[in-house]
Amino acid sequence: MLGPPPYALTSPAFAFRSLAALAARAALGGPRETALATLIAARLAAGAAPPVSLAPPLRVARAEAARVWLSSVTLPAPVRAAITKLVDASAGNDQRMIASSLAKVTDITAQLMTRGARSELDRLAARFGG
Repeated sequence: MLGPPPYALTSPAFAFRSLAALAARAALGGPRETALATLIAARLAAGAAPPVSLAPPLRVARAEAARVWLSSVTLPAPVRAAITKLVDASAGNDQRMIASSLAKVTDITAQLMTRGARSELDRLAARFGG
């Protein structure tokens, strides 16, 4: 047999491996919480990006749960504002708002991001046409 059987499913790929690794390796406190918050917000935005585009009620529920979690972590004010805006945008249908919010998060967290994590955020932005 040269390849997978025709009825086999492809293995799913996790789109944010580098971002998750960054969060795992980051120092406790601000850097780790920033990386985790960025990971959460990116995953929410990915759920609103083509070709996935989860149903709006599901995106709203996910955003509400993320807001509750965000209220329990300590983030610098600019990071919190940018991530909250992206979480809120991910619940809506405005692709341009999500793309611009994602760009703001990417810019604000740039100093913390590794090359791989930044690349993952850029690939996500490209899914929105940004």
